[in-house]
Amino acid sequence: MGTAHTLAATSLADERRYHETCRAALDAMRAGADRQVVIGEHASASGADAEVLGYELRSQAKDLHELPPGPLFFGRLDFADDAGRAGDHAGQHYHIGRMRITEDPSAPPLVVDWRAPVSRAFYQAGPEDPQGVEIRRRFGWAPGATGDSGELTGLEDERPAAETTRGGRILTGEIERPRTGPMRDIAATIQPDQDDLVRRELGVSVCVQGAPGTGKTAVGLHRAAYLLYTYARQIRRGGLLVLGPNRTFLSYISAVLPALGETGVRQSTVGELVAGERQAGAEDGAAAAALKHDVRMAEVLRRALYARVSADGISEGVAVRDDSAWWRVPPAELAEIVAGVRDERPPYAIGRERVRSRIVDRIQRQAERRAVTITAAWAQRVGRARPIGAFLDAAWPKVKPAEVLAALFTDAGVLARAAHGILDAGEQRALLWAKPPRSFTSAKWSAADHVLLDELSGLLDRPEGYGHIVVDEAQDLSPMEARVIARRAEFGSLTVLGDLAQGTTPWAARDWPSLLAHLGRPDAEIATLTTGFRVPAAVVDLANRLLGHLDVDVPAARSLRQDGALRILPTPDVLAATRDAVRQALSSEGSIGVVAAAADVDRVRAVLEEAGIVTAGPDDLAARVTVLPATAAKGLEYDHVVAVEPAAITGAEDGPTGLRRLYVVLTRAVSRLDVVHSRPLPFPAKAG
Repeated sequence: MGTAHTLAATSLADERRYHETCRAALDAMRAGADRQVVIGEHASASGADAEVLGYELRSQAKDLHELPPGPLFFGRLDFADDAGRAGDHAGQHYHIGRMRITEDPSAPPLVVDWRAPVSRAFYQAGPEDPQGVEIRRRFGWAPGATGDSGELTGLEDERPAAETTRGGRILTGEIERPRTGPMRDIAATIQPDQDDLVRRELGVSVCVQGAPGTGKTAVGLHRAAYLLYTYARQIRRGGLLVLGPNRTFLSYISAVLPALGETGVRQSTVGELVAGERQAGAEDGAAAAALKHDVRMAEVLRRALYARVSADGISEGVAVRDDSAWWRVPPAELAEIVAGVRDERPPYAIGRERVRSRIVDRIQRQAERRAVTITAAWAQRVGRARPIGAFLDAAWPKVKPAEVLAALFTDAGVLARAAHGILDAGEQRALLWAKPPRSFTSAKWSAADHVLLDELSGLLDRPEGYGHIVVDEAQDLSPMEARVIARRAEFGSLTVLGDLAQGTTPWAARDWPSLLAHLGRPDAEIATLTTGFRVPAAVVDLANRLLGHLDVDVPAARSLRQDGALRILPTPDVLAATRDAVRQALSSEGSIGVVAAAADVDRVRAVLEEAGIVTAGPDDLAARVTVLPATAAKGLEYDHVVAVEPAAITGAEDGPTGLRRLYVVLTRAVSRLDVVHSRPLPFPAKAG
């Protein structure tokens, strides 16, 4: 931070020297954090307080040491001298970076965190509202910069009050820069509509319908970083969870939050969340899998669980003896208690304990009428009496989720009673095991079964919750998977990210309100991003030709990028043409993704390797050339994409699902796209 209007006259050499000052300050911050750890270990706090203090100090030091190398600032704001225009910031300038850097905690920062309130002007200032900003400076850094001051290669000044278009050479170059390896953060290039979403309050759940290349994933991750900064205490108390569709995708986005100074955030798939240490040992047929993901199963499972609770046929009362007398609760009262608790529909395990508590309450009232002294120990002793435990085991027995689900899939009578009026006879037959296991402990469960087991666990007791959950590629969630998330966000909020046009599961959402209802957030704000910054206009226009055939209602995307290249390459020899396209792509900078139908991947890889082209699979994020099936492409990006035989990609899946899969494949390209085909293309030759 400094005084006014030195910005325009500040040279590149001056900015490099300032970066050196910031680097020295960061080193001092690290050394200071290490000293605080040592001091904290000798603090004279109580045992519990000392442990908490030590953990916090060690975490702060660890976070500083684990910051990835890179430039310490990417922008600078110079505010006008006029307080009427710039308010409290009049005459000040600030460097903006990914974290706050200061020479002393009490001193003004050398670098202001991009999430701080004053930094918002860096993203929002424009002709309609300059927000008091006289000059916005953007810094250009060499590709792959590690933070050496000599890697600062340029600077560019914008005057928001006079700008007619947003962004110049540096901003455009950063957005379009070729990429290999994991996804990068976009703190330097956030656009105004993205910034609006990033800075939504913690209590607001947001759903972002984002066309390809609009930065919806980046928006979700930057919102997570913003919430961790702005609502640190609330978020860290409840925790923050990032959910993605698969491990490859999570690896791809894994570097974003650490680059923004946020480490230790849990990233998981829904499958990992529900399976825990269990591995899927069975596979479902298509009909059974679709049924298990159907929201109707929630009521079937609830019925199956609560069928074990019996308020009818209670013929004997409960008799408990203490030191002074026998205390009895008659059968009618017991039946009334059980029925009343069941009607309240608490979590099953809580209901069992509620029944116990109410039986004790009836006995306590009897004892009070006889002037017995009631203490907490007396009530606890009565509640643990064997007759009460025996009654609970009969009327409200302890159960395990696997026990309930195994009985449902093994016993046709149990399933018929639970599914009456919900599933027809054919659907029930699809769920029954052909070869039941000897017991529920030896059952092999499918991935869909794990979702059902989690539903049952949620009926038994409330699961661990989170303060905020970011859900990416949410359009592919089934209603039952959405309920998994809803249970964990009961007292938190959600950022839901997706694109209905990219839904490729059999149960993919066709509209957001229905899915948001299953997520427990029917009132979530739905925002739409249609302006792309990563995918070139030629590629977006090609993908838009498919939209009318995808059975979803989403607006067409548009791109601000007029560069890039699109080639449609008809050929009688697809493999040879693919090899030639990859060879040509290798002459340009950036990553190359060769995407084919799953059945063709091995042949494509073999042809490339015979030609001496080294290839890797999608898990190797640093690879120059990646060969992958269309089913693994979602969420990934490559500078150059070679789409191999689109008709084979669409033909591998029924109906509009295959076309949505192709839509995903075409929009993985962020610079160049080659479409190699020998069969007719499964999309219109031109828009409209």
